[in-house]
Amino acid sequence: MADGGAPSEPEPAPGQGRDTTPPRRRRDRAASQEAILEAARAELHEHGYSKTTIRAVAARAGVTHGLVMRHFGSKEGLLSAAIPGPRDLDVVLAGDSAGLPERIARAFVERMEMAGSLDPMVALIRSAAVNEPTATRLYTSMQEQSAAAYRAVLAGPDIDERVDLLGAVLLGVTFSRYVVRAGPLATMSSQTVIQHLTGLLRPIVQPRSSSRTGEH
Repeated sequence: MADGGAPSEPEPAPGQGRDTTPPRRRRDRAASQEAILEAARAELHEHGYSKTTIRAVAARAGVTHGLVMRHFGSKEGLLSAAIPGPRDLDVVLAGDSAGLPERIARAFVERMEMAGSLDPMVALIRSAAVNEPTATRLYTSMQEQSAAAYRAVLAGPDIDERVDLLGAVLLGVTFSRYVVRAGPLATMSSQTVIQHLTGLLRPIVQPRSSSRTGEH
């Protein structure tokens, strides 16, 4: 006890009992990351993969080029974080197997309807379609992660082929409805798209055992 004062509290041991990161700093870090990701999505939509640059994203987000690199490491790392991918699939795939085709269809359509042509995946598909190597590599990587999630829940024969078909169906709908945006698929209601898509996905997700052996 110091002379004439209250008892002093013991100091915590080094590395224990004290969070040395100021709360404001943690909040600022999260806010700056989200601002960078939003800027990256906007740049990707407006300029495509090849013309999106770290400096343009930084300027749009109001941060420095170095801060973007510190958070994400590279352009590929930044855009990989900015584009919604298989991170949400766990929620979609959880649940009873009977409802899986509709859950996949509904989650896909609702996500795309919310963003439409502004969805960064649309810009990535456009870039991959004209053979931009890095965009193609990023798209392929994201597809492989999604495929792994599907393989974990699907049963039956020919899983690799069926997972590839599932991805091809979703890619085709994305291209026709949200990239080209022409024809009946582009103008039908979202609920109709979900119904048709569920019907297309059901035999892929839940193949009949008789499909390989034939029915008599």
